[in-house]
Amino acid sequence: MGWELPTTVEVEDKTFAIRSDYRAVLDAITALNDAALPPPLRVAACLQILYPAFDRLPDAGEAFRAAMTFINLGQPVPDNQPARPALVHWDTDVQLIAPAIDKVLGYSCRACTYLHWWEFVGAFRNIGKGLFAEVVAIRDKRARGKKLDKSEQAFARENPDLIGTAVQITSEEEEFFKRLGV
Repeated sequence: MGWELPTTVEVEDKTFAIRSDYRAVLDAITALNDAALPPPLRVAACLQILYPAFDRLPDAGEAFRAAMTFINLGQPVPDNQPARPALVHWDTDVQLIAPAIDKVLGYSCRACTYLHWWEFVGAFRNIGKGLFAEVVAIRDKRARGKKLDKSEQAFARENPDLIGTAVQITSEEEEFFKRLGV
């Protein structure tokens, strides 16, 4: 892997364009987390969002694995990866995430016309201290059963809507995604 930012993936030895703007990937992630849809429809929605040539994909399972590798910054998603609580709610945390990413980038990610997913993730991983980091730290402590210090307790009490609850997948959903190899 070099310095280039991919805009295509390989599916059964054929090259397919993938929508690489962070907004498309976040839409695909939202589709995968949509509890109103059964798992097979979630995958189909994800593929329709990410692949402009969705109707020409030779194998949906292979296309899904390629998409997950792309989303995982070019690294295959490990088999039997244990389920972890969701500390970031991409669809509802946007008002916290965007300003934090803007600070790292030095410009508005929402106002720019294109920002590659990998660049977005790089900025996300470099978010320093701030409101979003505080919210995630509290969610993490709660998910791991750790005690909050007094200032964290006060913050959580005063901002229950920001802290929210972790989204858990059902055992049926977990089994479906395991069968897909992700």
